[in-house]
Amino acid sequence: MKAFIFDMDGVIIDSEPMHFDIDVKTMNFFGVTISPQELEEFVGMTNPEMWKILKQKFNLSNSVSDIIEYQLSSKIEWIRTTEISPINGIYELILELKKHNIVLGIASSSPIKFINEVLLKFKIRDYFDCIVSGEEVAKGKPEPDVYLEAARLLGVDPSDCMVLEDSRNGIQSAKSAGMTCIGFINKNSGNQDLSRADIIVNSIKDIKVTDL
Repeated sequence: MKAFIFDMDGVIIDSEPMHFDIDVKTMNFFGVTISPQELEEFVGMTNPEMWKILKQKFNLSNSVSDIIEYQLSSKIEWIRTTEISPINGIYELILELKKHNIVLGIASSSPIKFINEVLLKFKIRDYFDCIVSGEEVAKGKPEPDVYLEAARLLGVDPSDCMVLEDSRNGIQSAKSAGMTCIGFINKNSGNQDLSRADIIVNSIKDIKVTDL
């Protein structure tokens, strides 16, 4: 392992309940009633890809960009006003990886604006050698583009990268990129199939850098 690449939502920040809540409220604002469970299949996907599917499925008249503008402003306001810390064990894992001279990246489906808000909130931005949003590549998760771009920016072969993910779409993306993947069981991320992961953990603290 020469590089360790983190997903963000559900891995660094336990934000999936917030995403479900605001996405449900966003759908309600635009005239559609939907349950959080109906949104679980979209965990790990980019906003444009998710809302394109939902717009078509529910025949929404508003544009995808209008929907995202409403949704994203609500989520950024939540980050700025909510007392929240990184998922237990994340700080320690980052420091341990750095101690072993492992380069670090983030490959998240969230918009770059939201990613930066989270990293600034937690004061961990400077630990990461690259940050890639799924909206900055041709295809988001479950396609491999975002992880391949992170590996390119880090200057590391995909086969030398370890990924930490919490969703089926994210794990598929990492494995399709030719990377080793740790699946983190986060109950707040919904019912996710992590079976394709090489390692599955119940806690970030279960990840031992020396064993990797």
